[in-house]
Order: sequence, then structure tokens, then C-alpha cells
Amino acid sequence: MGRGISQRAVQIIISHVFPLTAMSSFFPRVAVCVVATLLTSISFAEDWPQWRGTNRDGVVSEVGIPESLNEGNMSLRWRTPIGAGYSGPTVANGRIYVTDRGPEDAETDIERVLCLDAQSGSLLWKHEYSATYSIGYKAGPRASVTVHEGAAYSVGAMGHFYCFDANTGEIRWSRDLNEQYQIDMPIWGITASPIVYKDLVIQIVGGSDAACVVAFDRVSGEERWRSLAERAGYSAPILIRQGTQDVLVCWTGDSVSGLAPESGKVYWGVPMEPRNMPIGVATPVVRDDKLFVSSFYDGSMLIELDRTRPSARELWRRIGESERITDALHCMISTPILKGDFIYGTDSYGELRCLKLGNGDRVWEDLTVVPRNRWATIHTFQIGDREILFNDQGELIFGRLSPDGFEVASRSKLLDRTTKQLNRRGGVTWAHPAIADGVIYARNDRELVAAKLSN
Repeated sequence: MGRGISQRAVQIIISHVFPLTAMSSFFPRVAVCVVATLLTSISFAEDWPQWRGTNRDGVVSEVGIPESLNEGNMSLRWRTPIGAGYSGPTVANGRIYVTDRGPEDAETDIERVLCLDAQSGSLLWKHEYSATYSIGYKAGPRASVTVHEGAAYSVGAMGHFYCFDANTGEIRWSRDLNEQYQIDMPIWGITASPIVYKDLVIQIVGGSDAACVVAFDRVSGEERWRSLAERAGYSAPILIRQGTQDVLVCWTGDSVSGLAPESGKVYWGVPMEPRNMPIGVATPVVRDDKLFVSSFYDGSMLIELDRTRPSARELWRRIGESERITDALHCMISTPILKGDFIYGTDSYGELRCLKLGNGDRVWEDLTVVPRNRWATIHTFQIGDREILFNDQGELIFGRLSPDGFEVASRSKLLDRTTKQLNRRGGVTWAHPAIADGVIYARNDRELVAAKLSN
């Protein structure tokens, strides 16, 4: 069936076949059977159009991905050279978007936004611009490109913000956020990917005059609102629902706050001031009425969300003696997951841990998924009741996380480590991969690769 049919397309088909007015009586007897048939006969083809996927939750909703892969090196569909960078690829409408620090091995002050064909890896368009870095870890841009309704939104490490025509690469508008907002620049630059809400695109800026978070008109690029007189963090914002309200959750350098995405009004804020420096990198994760964040220096916090209205409160906070002697979980680059009544995440030196959701007590620790190192990283995808893990050694691990431990189904090599992102311990693969249409796309400092997730 080619690229397959998206789940959204199936929903639209069902809504036309079974109008809402008839569903209450007809749906239980007939529509469920039709849905089940569709789910078993259609190969879903999902895009990965923004940071951590469609809903920014790392969930892969496609069917047909096997329980395990062949051990050893994976067979690649294609590979194409790119420059260094920390930004993970995104995928939309048969195209891949990624940013880098200029051609391979080039010593340059150029950032690039690249668009490639998902089938072949061939370059469709690129845009490059001057970006002199005054930040640490200069290998390249951090934030993933966000693609929405024919527009591609990209932000560079120094705050160069662009809206492109996603098909042609034509610039629709651009902003130099550092110049416009006098950013109190984080040590590692701007990292949070833009998020789209209705007619707005919202960006963590860290600017002066209460411009930590800024919303821009998606079409014109004009500022629509600004919010929070706080320092920028590195974490990407997410959208949740409380009562009848959409809420934009932003983990800044000083708090976890819920904002009205239409106006920037602060609904609630839970302080999380750093004891050393703002270093929250992992994305906030949500399950039901619980929201969890975890930081390298500052440990973990579980927040309870009011289901009826935009309100929140801290349930528990746990901090170890240091980033080496940790309590509960001190995440760095890796985003944890919530599954059942447990938290699974990667501690400061690569320790994969299971915690009790209710209080943060440790259930187990696994030291086999990634070698123990400062900032050792595991990116986790959830697919049904199982997981796909990608570690900073370039390995793809299929398995299942449970309170009893991590059961490994297969372990395969996808990508080589490279040294521009981290010029020690043989290099790393820190960028978050994308999974779309049964294919995984991953990058290092030299190349972007595509591999089919089947035996």
C-alpha cells in the first residue's frame, strides 16, 4: 500500500462511513468490527514532524514493527553525508529535515537547514546562514525542525529563527532572537524546538523584559505574546489538557509552568530553581494527572495536575548529594518515560533505572544498556507495551521495560560514534532519531542514515 494510510486518515474514513448522529446506537455493533479489521489490515504510516514525534511523547503508533531485529549491524536503506550537529531529524510528507554546522569536517561559522528525500536521502533544498557561536560544545545546532501545514520552523543554537516553505525552502520570515530579545544566552545555546499551537508558533527564547517564552504569528512572524521573567532552560515545551483548557508546559531555568497557549497567561508555576546552573534538558513527561521532570544536578520532581482546571502542585522532589551520588533519578539528555505506576529513565552516568511513581523509590538499576560515563545517553521510544532504545554508542535495542527489569529482545548496531559532539571516549551519538513509516532515521557528525525496522 505504498506509504500506507495514516491513523488520522482512518479516523476520517470512519467518521464519514459512520456519522456521529448514528454512532451511539450503530457503533457498538458494527463500527468496532470495522475498526478492528482496518487496524489489522492497514499498515499505518506515521510522520515524525517535530521533536519526539507527533505528540512530543516518543510514542510510535505504527503497526507492523517487529518485536526484535537481527543481531549485528543493521542493513541501511541509504546513507548521506551531513555536517555535525545535535539536532534530531524530523519527517513529514516524504521529506526529512535536519540542521548541521556546515559540511563534514568544515571549520565554519555556518549553520544549515537541510531538506532531504525520505526515500533516497538526496538533498531537495538547503539554507545556510552565518552563526558565530559564543556557547560551549560548538558542534552544531540543537533543536529539531518543526513541520506543520506546509511550513518548516527552525531555530539555531544562537537564536536564528526561520519559517520556510517546507517544500521549496523559500524563507517566509525570519527573526534574530538574540538581537531582538537580548537573550541571557544559556551556556549551551538555544535548544528547545518550536511548538505550533493554532495560528502561533511558540519558542523558548530566554530574552529580557519577560520574554522567556515568546509566541509568534505563524504566517507573519510578528510577536503575539511573551511570558515569564525567567531564565531559559534547554527543555522543549509540550501541550497538555486540563479541564477544558489547553496548557503549554514550559520547564525553564527556574520553574515548571503552565501557560495559556493563546495568550501566555500563567495558569500555574511550580518553582524548580537550580542549585548550580539551569540544566534541565529532558522533556517533561505526562501520564494521566502526573507530570515528571528530571535534571542532571537537581534531581526529580513529580507534579500533580488538576484534571478539572489549569492548576498543579508538587507531589514529591528528590535530589541526591551530587550528580554522581544521586537519589531517584538525575537525567541529562535522556527523556524518561512513565509506564503504569513506574518511571523509567537514565541517570546522570548512564544508569537505566526504574522508580516507583508514587514516591521515587528505586526498584532496580541496569548498567548494561549503555557504558557508564558522564552524560551517557539513551533515547527511548514506546511502541505498545514495549520499547525501542537508542544509546549513545549507536546501538538500537528492542525490549520491554517492567518493574522486574529490562528484557532485551535484540541489540543491533545502527550508527557509528563520532567525536565532534563529544571529543572524548571515542565519540557519541547524542541526537534523537526519528521513526516514520517503519523506517528509523538517525544521524551522527558525518552522516544521516535510514534503516527499515524489519528483519
